Amino acid sequence: MPLEADYPALQNAVVLCIDPNEDVLECEKSLLESFGYTVLTAPSGGEGLELASMHSVDVVIVEYVMPKMNGQELALEMRRLQPLAQIILLTGSVNVPKQALNTVDALVIKARLASHLLPTIAQLRGCGSISPPTYDA
Repeated sequence: MPLEADYPALQNAVVLCIDPNEDVLECEKSLLESFGYTVLTAPSGGEGLELASMHSVDVVIVEYVMPKMNGQELALEMRRLQPLAQIILLTGSVNVPKQALNTVDALVIKARLASHLLPTIAQLRGCGSISPPTYDA
């Protein structure tokens, strides 16, 4: 069965990806566009907030470690601009402060981006009964 069948209601959503690593942004964009998403990308928190002020977004994927504004600070600002958007914190570390986790809807570890991003988005958007990913250290 094709993978698309697992995520039938995900198309037509707008996803904003914010990460200073251009390779990660390109990976996210390619993956999400292949499933029908419209994807906006920004290499900084400031540029991400600017895009969010101009476009309606359904999901925001933000890197935790960024220059000038970390993922937690960005998530707080994003909540003001896009209160209905689901926010996913992306990180290369499992040591994210609990306070930061309280500002987002989900966490995805970069090493598991390819396998956990779509199920996480599907669960947040109420598209089926997909179990949340588990994380081992």
